Amino acid sequence: MGGAERVAEAMHDSFPSAPIYTTVALPQSLPKRLRAADIRTSPMQRLPAMDRRFRHYFMLYPFAVEHFDLSAYDLIFSSSSGYAKGVRRRRNAIHVCYCHTPMRWIWRYDDYVAREGFGKMARVSLPFFLWSLRKWDLRASQQPNYYIANSRVVANRIKAIYGREAFVIPPPIDVNRFHMSNETDDYYLVLSRLMPYKRIDLAIEACKRMNRRLIVIGDGPDRARLEKLADDRIEFLGRQPDAIVNYYAARCRALLFPGEEDFGMAPLEANAAGRPVIAYRGGGAIETVEEGKTGVFFDQPDSRTLANAIEEFESLKWDQYTLRWHAEKFDRTVFAFRVLQFLGSVAPASCAEELLAGARLLSQNISQRVWPRLAVAS
Repeated sequence: MGGAERVAEAMHDSFPSAPIYTTVALPQSLPKRLRAADIRTSPMQRLPAMDRRFRHYFMLYPFAVEHFDLSAYDLIFSSSSGYAKGVRRRRNAIHVCYCHTPMRWIWRYDDYVAREGFGKMARVSLPFFLWSLRKWDLRASQQPNYYIANSRVVANRIKAIYGREAFVIPPPIDVNRFHMSNETDDYYLVLSRLMPYKRIDLAIEACKRMNRRLIVIGDGPDRARLEKLADDRIEFLGRQPDAIVNYYAARCRALLFPGEEDFGMAPLEANAAGRPVIAYRGGGAIETVEEGKTGVFFDQPDSRTLANAIEEFESLKWDQYTLRWHAEKFDRTVFAFRVLQFLGSVAPASCAEELLAGARLLSQNISQRVWPRLAVAS
């Protein structure tokens, strides 16, 4: 369950009767709210070992999304970090694409290869396969009528690569997953998939340098390397259920967020648990961390600079209610309101009024529960 999957879950909550078209769905991996959804998959669903080898089939995804017959629909809302924007629509239908980033593996190839930890053979061979995918992606990028980006960083990429403007709506944070605690324990926390580009090594090295305890929750291909870097004050807990994540998030001194992300939900999830963040000043963190109010930044991607930021952090005081209120600006309800409002403004008349009516209902709920606190938080 990464950020894109949580967006799909929130989209389903807003439109529970709408079918979900996706190339592949693995029932054992779906969250509870999606298991009862009307999910319609492509023929790729029947390919062997899809749960383990889905990356190996990368050249088939364009055919899979173009296979869907969406001619019956007035409004199509897609969530795409790669292929979904390429679905076909009838001429007078409206397609709005929520874009997490332009296809990273073709437009930021070096960055993608580094983050996935590919070997030499893959690094040499992949570019020969990607030139046709790049042509398809440019063509597919013209299918949506409108783009929504998850951050200004991504909106700038959409403009630079696709030549399209994008409206920014941050992804949803499930604030109610997290609960604050009056207890603070003496450890720092990492919540992350363990991938090289996440730069968890910086957090480990900084905590070793300062003799600080660090708890790492998450798993991934970089775990073995990171465990070799660690000492006896660094604990790896692997993937954990929400209740355990909330326990550690609510009691940590701060969340360490040392990588550069397109958006990055973990800092806001830590804020929802009443805890501040120490983040690298780059990517989406610039848009979600308020320096001195919800966290502190470090400016160079090295462990010494992060250690200096930890030292600065420890001299400051933090109000957990201010942190929680900040996270509520990004709550699922706020996301749904902004999406419904945007879709209602661009949708065909056949469904625009229903969307705007839904936005008005959510606005009343938000006015009572969130907006008054936002004034305090700002």
